[in-house]
Amino acid sequence: MLRLKEDDRKAIWDELGRILENYSTAVETWPVTPELNPEKIRAMLAPCDFLHPVDAVEALQLAANGLKDYQVHTPHPRYFGLFNPAPTTMGIVADALVAGFNPQLAAWSHSPFAAEVEQHLVRAIGSRFGYSPSAVDGVFASGGMEANHTAILAALTNRFPDFATKGLRSLDAQPVFYCSSESHHSFLKAARLCGLGMDCLRHIEIDAQLRMRPEALHKAIVHDTENNFAPFLVVGTAGTTNAGIIDPLPALADVAANHNLWYHVDAAWGGGAAFVPELQSLLNGIERADSITFDAHKWLSVPMGAGLFLTRHNTILDRTFRVAAAYMPKDAAGLDIVDPHLHSMQWSRRFIGLKVFLSLLAAGWEGYAEAIRHQTRMGVVLREGLARAGWELVNETPLPVVCFAKPGATAEEHQQMVSKIVRSGKSWISTALLGGKRTVLRACVTNYRTQESDVAALIGDISESS
Repeated sequence: MLRLKEDDRKAIWDELGRILENYSTAVETWPVTPELNPEKIRAMLAPCDFLHPVDAVEALQLAANGLKDYQVHTPHPRYFGLFNPAPTTMGIVADALVAGFNPQLAAWSHSPFAAEVEQHLVRAIGSRFGYSPSAVDGVFASGGMEANHTAILAALTNRFPDFATKGLRSLDAQPVFYCSSESHHSFLKAARLCGLGMDCLRHIEIDAQLRMRPEALHKAIVHDTENNFAPFLVVGTAGTTNAGIIDPLPALADVAANHNLWYHVDAAWGGGAAFVPELQSLLNGIERADSITFDAHKWLSVPMGAGLFLTRHNTILDRTFRVAAAYMPKDAAGLDIVDPHLHSMQWSRRFIGLKVFLSLLAAGWEGYAEAIRHQTRMGVVLREGLARAGWELVNETPLPVVCFAKPGATAEEHQQMVSKIVRSGKSWISTALLGGKRTVLRACVTNYRTQESDVAALIGDISESS
């Protein structure tokens, strides 16, 4: 029963292809949001007692119908939410191929092609950020959370030579690190997972444009040093989740260098600007970062999840993660290779990079530049349309994240507007809390399929909700 008969396999492959093609072509005609009804979902699942095998095609259709009816359809062109795009066709193909071949990326010798594809991508994408292809190193991750967690571990290993073997208890002072108050909350979670505790994260104040203030960063580092803390890491953000803000990357690099601290840039979404010639200057200074987080499942539009940790220090991952395991294969001993399990917090893992590789092969750099260029242009259309409709624009960024407010509206009124839009199923937007003070509406163009008609429809939905 685990390997279906030939006729059954053909039937299920055909049905899977039909389902995926239908989803790709019809999703824009469906409601963006589902009914939130746990009782209905549990009733759908109740007959699945696993006591009696179900026909394979019937089982597939049950899952497909469940996903169709009970999912926020992030591939919908009127999903203006978090950084969840419509997946590339080649990305879907790649994930299916990986599922079938099931390569194991712990040992290089078990899947040399997969391991080399990912290292090829590390060099190619790293060069887009200004890293030297001969020096860049990196590893694919489940997402930005794991990549940012890796950055903290690398920075701790770099600053404290005994950390990898003796841990935090061997340190003479409490390590601390620094992020903007608009930075991603993954750094708080990573601080907990590293055993540092959330109190070791210093949130640095921001300016009127929601960017980290370099002078405030410098003062905080000096203050902590004078009070017997041990600063070890500065994090800049290139494209904040709330408002798409890019911190002053060169100035932060200067502060980090002056204090001899590891400098990491979280470019999980905004890093896509590196793929568009006219947007590359937005990331000036990122090449000075010791490490970078980039999520290919955001602006490269591949299926979840495809995070990437990049670094210009080609020994730090080995120093951070290498352990000895006698049972691991030795087939590649003596070759100029890197065993992935020695380079990452993961051990056995999926071939993440193939969906990026095939998508890039099919679209090329220029194909991606045009897709990102289009989304940026739709952001301008949205911003201009909202301004004409009388909404207050409250963030300044060339990236397609638009934060706006109804003049005089309260936080509760803004949330009511969002709830009305989401319940309608016509579009998806959210609220955001900017600077920890003001609740506004947030709409992000995160789909290469979004057109001006979709933007106009959203503006109409927003006007109706108010």
